[in-house]
Amino acid sequence: MNGKTVLGIIFANIHEEALDSLTAMRTMGSVPFCSRFRLIDFPLSNMVDSGVTKIGVVANANFRSLMDHIGTGKPWDLSRKSDGLFLLPPFSVGSAAMWGNRIDALYGNMNFLQQSNQTYVLMSDCNNVLSVDYSALFTAHEESGADITILGVKGKMPQNIGSVLTFDKVDADGRITEMSLDKKTTEDVFYSCNIMIMKKYLLETLVTTAHSKNEISFQRSIIMANLNNLKIHAFDATDSFVGTIDSIQSYYDISMSLLEKENRKKLFKSPISTKERDDMPTLYGPESSLKNSLVADGCIIDGKVENCIIFKGVKVGKNAQVKNSILMQDTVVGNNAKISCVITDKNVSIKDGAELSGADTFPVCLTKNTRV
Repeated sequence: MNGKTVLGIIFANIHEEALDSLTAMRTMGSVPFCSRFRLIDFPLSNMVDSGVTKIGVVANANFRSLMDHIGTGKPWDLSRKSDGLFLLPPFSVGSAAMWGNRIDALYGNMNFLQQSNQTYVLMSDCNNVLSVDYSALFTAHEESGADITILGVKGKMPQNIGSVLTFDKVDADGRITEMSLDKKTTEDVFYSCNIMIMKKYLLETLVTTAHSKNEISFQRSIIMANLNNLKIHAFDATDSFVGTIDSIQSYYDISMSLLEKENRKKLFKSPISTKERDDMPTLYGPESSLKNSLVADGCIIDGKVENCIIFKGVKVGKNAQVKNSILMQDTVVGNNAKISCVITDKNVSIKDGAELSGADTFPVCLTKNTRV
């Protein structure tokens, strides 16, 4: 199997409740990450790097920023005459109502599936920050003879998002024999990242059948219900960098972990493409200082920055102190301000002399256009 025989499907809106303060006006896929990227950049780049040339992005609501970001797909080499990148509409067949679950979304875009020439479908959500060679997944799926192969990792189970599958028993050949849905545990588990591959005709059949029965849970009604009828295998990606975002806290923790060089090397072992905003180099004032931080271009830093992730266009005033924080695009921190463990969305303004502090275990999150 090679990437050209695989159709990519990315769900841009799934799990938005986990980041409600950052997704009020955007999709999960549009959430900024690591000083210059969006979350959708990771599944898009991993698919393209693995040879996938046709990708559909399923959106539901608040997708204006998503459209602006992905455009025609040129940054990912998906602006092409045949195949390429497709933004799939958020409406069900024969209805003006938006889809409410994964089954509805796939059934509503059944024509897109049927008109695609690819043999397989690779589906992914946008809440995983990962660097995985899907070519290895394709090979494992083909060689095992599995009907469905699901990518999973071993670690703490995501707690604040619904419909998480855990693989309780896996045979030596990788076949899953027991699984659970939304298991309540604080122990390490082998859990699904909601990245899976199967033949296109099988997906069409399963979705059509489930939709005819008014089923709403893809994991329960399609995956778990067919555990004994189909060969469902697990692909272990634990050795790769995979961070599953299930809350503001996990977004903060995964972001801050990338201040460590080894984690950055694992995540960016293959290039992650994105839409670039051309800007001037960052300017550092004569009294500024910077320690262990990721800073994009287009910034003006006149204060002290330590253990931070700084996006494009951020301004840090004179004598300001910014520690352990994530400042998104065009945030302004006034003179003499002090902030610690804070996440600011785009265009946040913090006035001169203001003091704002959260904790490593409870970061303060300021929504877009907030003035403090």
